[in-house]
Amino acid sequence: MTLKFDTSFDPSYGQGVTVAPDVLRVTAPNPSPFTFHGTNSYIVGRKTLAVIDPGPDDDAHLKTLLEVIADRPVSHIFVSHTHRDHSPLAARLKQRTGAIILAEGPHRPARPLRIGEVNPLDASADTAFDPDIALADDTVVNGDGWAIRTVLTPGHCANHAAFALEGTGVLFSADHVMAWSTSIVAPPDGAMADYMISLDRLIDRGDHLLLPGHGGPVTAPRSFMRGLKSHRKMRERAILERIRSGDRTIKAMVEAIYRDTDPRLHGAAGLSVLAHLEDLVARGLVSTDGDPAIDGIFTPVA
Repeated sequence: MTLKFDTSFDPSYGQGVTVAPDVLRVTAPNPSPFTFHGTNSYIVGRKTLAVIDPGPDDDAHLKTLLEVIADRPVSHIFVSHTHRDHSPLAARLKQRTGAIILAEGPHRPARPLRIGEVNPLDASADTAFDPDIALADDTVVNGDGWAIRTVLTPGHCANHAAFALEGTGVLFSADHVMAWSTSIVAPPDGAMADYMISLDRLIDRGDHLLLPGHGGPVTAPRSFMRGLKSHRKMRERAILERIRSGDRTIKAMVEAIYRDTDPRLHGAAGLSVLAHLEDLVARGLVSTDGDPAIDGIFTPVA
């Protein structure tokens, strides 16, 4: 299945954009190779509101959010996960609105760090975040004219959650599924096996519109997510082929597989390859001499 990304997106900085009934998108001015045009915050409701993913600690974005909220009360602030482009502004928004903060939980890696391993993603983690309410899977929070269901989707991050707007077929997919790019799955924060399980779960849900953490909507979610799954399987096959061809290190695999990719993204690509390799080792398809994340030398299992 061919996977086609959609990069035609107008962030409309400084304003709210209607993306579904009673849903406004406000995009933060924090563009980068990893955030696309910026982080999408969503405002849900008509009278008493919910905010999903307040975004980075940015004065201009807070100002825009408060302007779009206007004089309406905000009862809930939902946070999909604890990367610094999504969660830090929650505390300041709570101070201004009195809303409660809800999320799966504080930041944590998908697995413990191994001896000698340094987490390259420490700088992107909002380790100070602590929600008022920890959300279990399938929890439904009822607001003023809206209800939001928590759909836990670990993979990109251990505490990643999507949020379904009940009765509408709309799912806020955060960084798990985005129309403009694949999600970064980077150990130790993320895990490929978890990501694939979560992807299958969203495919089975049958939502008709996904509103992601970056970029525009996914308007044909089931076929797009099947494409994402095929893309990950293709990447897995490419890694196995490189190992069978004699590549023994992540660096060599990245240089071959991602030769047409912006070199600025090779570090992230290496972490994605590591995520696949950890999964392949766990499944007994690849063996490693040394720690996969530090000094692993990879060989195929006959």
